[in-house]
Amino acid sequence: MTDIPVLLSTSSVFPEPTAAAFELAATLGYDGVEVMVWTDPVSQDAKALQVLSAHYGVPVRSVHAPCLLITMRVWGTEPWEKLRRSARLAAEVGAPTVVVHPPFAWQREYATGFGAGLRALHKQFPDVSFAVENMYPVRVGGREFVPYLPGWNSSRFGYDAYTLDLSHCAAARTDALAMADAMGSALQHVHLGDGTGEGRDEHLVPGRGTQPCGPLLASLPSRGFTGSVAVEVSTRRARSRQARINDLAAALAFAREHLGTPAHTA
Repeated sequence: MTDIPVLLSTSSVFPEPTAAAFELAATLGYDGVEVMVWTDPVSQDAKALQVLSAHYGVPVRSVHAPCLLITMRVWGTEPWEKLRRSARLAAEVGAPTVVVHPPFAWQREYATGFGAGLRALHKQFPDVSFAVENMYPVRVGGREFVPYLPGWNSSRFGYDAYTLDLSHCAAARTDALAMADAMGSALQHVHLGDGTGEGRDEHLVPGRGTQPCGPLLASLPSRGFTGSVAVEVSTRRARSRQARINDLAAALAFAREHLGTPAHTA
C-alpha cells in the first residue's frame, strides 16, 4: 500500500461552489481538496477556506492558480501577481503545491522569464512548489496551433516541478507514461481525468476514456512519487446532484484501486 493522497479538485463540482467540494470530499472520503481559484470569492479567501477545512475535516493540499481564460481577471491581469497571491494563499492554508499553466502565446514578456521567475518565487515561498502543467495544442478546421509559450509540453523545458494532466495528454494525443518519464523526479502532482484522444479536453471519469490512467497511477510508487493525485473531472453536465456524486465516488474508487490506497476512515 502507498500513502499517496487523493484530492478532489473544486473544479470537479462546478457549477456548484467551492464550499460544495469540501462537503463532498468529506462525504465520499477524499484525503483533501485542490482549490481552483476562480470567480467564487471563497476560492480566493484563505480564512474562508480554513473554516471549511476545519468544519469538514478536509485539508487543502494544493491550489490551482487562476491561469484559465475564464479567470484572466481574477486577482488582476498581471501574471506574476496572480502567482504571488496563489502562493500566499497556499502558504496560509498549508498547501505545498501551486499548479501553474505555462504562459499564453501573447504573454511574451511573462514567458521570457518564466522559469527564472518561478525559481525566484519559490525562494520567497520556500514551502510552496510551483508545478507546471502540461497543456495541449488547439485544433480548428483541420489546422493546429499552440497557444502557449514556450510550448504546450512543459516536460521539455526543465522546470523544477510538474503537474501531469492525463486529460491534457489525451487532447494532445501524447503518451502519458512517456510524459511521466520525461518529467522524472520533478513530477510532483497528477490531475486525474480521462479522455478519448479526439483532440479536445474532456476530463472524463478515469476508466471511461482511452488513457492509461490505471497504469500511470500504479507506476507512481516505483517512480518515487511523493505528491498528490487530484481528481479533476467534468461533472457540469450531470443530470442530477446524485449523478455528480456517483461520478466523483467512481473516480475516487478508481484512484484507490490503482494506487493501492485504503479507503479513508473517520
